[in-house]
Amino acid sequence: MATIVYIFTIKKQSIPFAFLQMAIGRRTARKISGVSFAKLMGTGTGRTFTPTDADLKQWAVLFVADDLDVIDQSPFIERWKSRSTSFDKYLLDPISSHGKWSKREPFEISGKKHGGGPVVAITRARLKWSQSIRFWRSIPPVVLDLHQSPGLLFSIGIGEAPIGLQGTFSLWESAGALRDFAYKNAPHRAVIEDTKRFDWYSEELFARFDLINTADFPHVH
Repeated sequence: MATIVYIFTIKKQSIPFAFLQMAIGRRTARKISGVSFAKLMGTGTGRTFTPTDADLKQWAVLFVADDLDVIDQSPFIERWKSRSTSFDKYLLDPISSHGKWSKREPFEISGKKHGGGPVVAITRARLKWSQSIRFWRSIPPVVLDLHQSPGLLFSIGIGEAPIGLQGTFSLWESAGALRDFAYKNAPHRAVIEDTKRFDWYSEELFARFDLINTADFPHVH
């Protein structure tokens, strides 16, 4: 099983289509042949993980499946492509995954050793409402630190709902650069400690992937 993430930049007149897909398109996505897991998500800056972050022209779709070509050629994806001014497609091989997403462990680890190239990190969490204010106050220093981190090539916030179900998608030039941000940078270390201390997630997941189709992203070499 492999993972594919599409990030679509849609036309302004297609924003209603995107909202409709968030409501009814999930079932269609899951019914594509060979799909074991699928998520439709809005995107944004990830600076506060509130609706003020949202980019209504950018949307993400994630699949875990045994045949990525079937997904790429599906009517579902073609509808998104036809309404987009551009899109990026990330073919991913899971290296590690900890936690659950919608009560599942969606990513099947291939067991292959990391090849030393660029990596993608996906985080996702379900926030407890009782901890929301404390969580939102903790985010700005981490986001500022993230965007100043050496080796970060691209980062957006992702979410299945305007608030409460949030995460990040980030592309790094190396696994070492990602580890340095996660474990050496003070703001992120502080949030890790606060997560343990306040238990502000009812569910969380952190996954790391090799980027397979590096040739489609010349800037990552």
